[in-house]
Amino acid sequence: MSKLTDDLSDCGPDELVLANKILFKYGVVDGFGHVSVRCRDNPDHFWLARNCAPALVGSGDIIRHDLNGDAVGDGNHRLYLERFIHAAVYQRRQDVIAVVHSHSNTLVPFSVSKAQKLVPVWHMAGFLGQEVSVFDTAEKFGKDTDLLITDMDMADAMADCLVESDVVLMRGHGATLCGRTLPEAVYRAIYAELNAQILIQAASLGDFTALTAGECVATVKRISPQIGRAWNLWVREVEPG
Repeated sequence: MSKLTDDLSDCGPDELVLANKILFKYGVVDGFGHVSVRCRDNPDHFWLARNCAPALVGSGDIIRHDLNGDAVGDGNHRLYLERFIHAAVYQRRQDVIAVVHSHSNTLVPFSVSKAQKLVPVWHMAGFLGQEVSVFDTAEKFGKDTDLLITDMDMADAMADCLVESDVVLMRGHGATLCGRTLPEAVYRAIYAELNAQILIQAASLGDFTALTAGECVATVKRISPQIGRAWNLWVREVEPG
């Protein structure tokens, strides 16, 4: 059955399955990474797949979680180690409806580079703001961690970087992106990746021009109402049959 829609806020477990497959198709996630969406019937719960590769997620793999990162009414599946990322963001940001966490090998260089910050250079990525902050586990948790976010203390510290931004890089690890709908979060994950590719290409040519603060605001205002156009295409691409 088609999942094409004009109501981007009407997303639940079925659309979350599609989001996993879309993010895999566009190279944002591989065997690792995950995406979640807040439950419509209870804002203190969110849907997230069990511990499995995104491309393999099916309807039976979607599990309800609470804002401590615990499964609700399901004790039979392994959970993602970094489910706490999603829980902390939903706790901190009531406006956030969906979260994508990836280990994008295009974004990771910007999490470790001392020479170049991740900035928007493309009108499709104004949501990045003028500079994306970097969360470094070593600053609060020492230099002997595995860089993963595996408890609420670490997730809360990471969420501090998302108070005034919808995107945070994680040093030597990946990125976390927020959306006010599931399609918006997926859109941002894909276009953050594409912007990073363009930025790397532009920087290799020499000096480049990034978006101004005003351009960031204006492009988000202009592009956001158009996200459904991309979402419906992506859904059609990954729908079975």
